[in-house]
Amino acid sequence: MKTVSSIPLIVAASLFCLGAVQSVAQASSECIACHGDASAQDAAGHSISVDAAKFHDSIHGSLECSSCHSSIKGYPHPDKVEPVKCDTCHAEEATGLAGSVHSSAAEHPCTSCHGNAHTIYPKSDARSAVYPLNVPKTCGACHGTEGMAKKHGLASVYPLYMDSIHGFALSKEGLLVAANCNSCHGSHHILSRKDPASPTNRANVPETCGKCHAGIETDYMGGVHGKAVAAGNKDAPVCSDCHTAHAIEQPTAAAFRMQSTPICGSCHKEKFSTYRDTFH
Repeated sequence: MKTVSSIPLIVAASLFCLGAVQSVAQASSECIACHGDASAQDAAGHSISVDAAKFHDSIHGSLECSSCHSSIKGYPHPDKVEPVKCDTCHAEEATGLAGSVHSSAAEHPCTSCHGNAHTIYPKSDARSAVYPLNVPKTCGACHGTEGMAKKHGLASVYPLYMDSIHGFALSKEGLLVAANCNSCHGSHHILSRKDPASPTNRANVPETCGKCHAGIETDYMGGVHGKAVAAGNKDAPVCSDCHTAHAIEQPTAAAFRMQSTPICGSCHKEKFSTYRDTFH
C-alpha cells in the first residue's frame, strides 16, 4: 500500500493559518493607521479612536475589523457607516434581549452594559464591565440616577443595593458568590417583575432567593408562609416582603431586629395592636 506523508498537509495548514493571522493583522493595521490616532473624530465630533493594544487584548481581538463593520468594503469609506449588528454572532443573546425590558436598542445598545465595543473582555476578566464585582456599577449607571426613575417610574436602587448585605459582601469583602444584579434578574432576558416568568415575580421570589439560600428556602417552604404561597395564596409574604428587595440588612443586626415587629405587624395588624400593650 502506498503511504502519503502528512508533512506536506501540516505545512500547508500551517501556512494557511499564518496567512489568515497575517490577513487579520494587515486589515487591522490599515484601519489603525487612521483610527489609532487618539484625537480621531467623525464629522459630528464623536471619537472614532481605537486603542490597538487594548483591542487586540479584548475578546474580539482575533477578528478583522470588517467582521463587525461589514458594510465597509474598502478605503476610503463613507463618513457614515451602518451600525454594527451584534446579533450576527450573538443571536441567542439578541433573542433574549428582544423580549426583555431592555428591548429598545436605541436606549439600550449592547455597549451600554458591555462598555466600549473595542475593549470588551470576557465576564471572567476583572476588566470586564460585567465581571461580578463590576455588575452593580454597570447597572447603576442607569438604575442609580433620578433621570431613570422619573422617565420609567423606577426607584433609584443602586445606592440601596450598595448599602445592603449583598452590596457590602461584594464591594467590601470581594465575594464573587455574593448576589449581584444578574443573580436575581438575569442578564439579557430581564423581565418585568409583573411578568409571571420573571425570577423576581412575587410567586417566584422564594425559588430565586433559594438558589443561594437553599437551607432557608427549605425552612420557608415548610412553614406557614411557604405553604400558603405553594397553595396559591398571592397575599402570603415572600422573602422581599420582610427583607425588601435591594436594601437587605443582616437579619441579626440590631437595626433589622428593631424593625421586625412593625414588619410582621404590617400583615398581622390585629395581633400587632395588642402586642403594643404587652410587656415586650
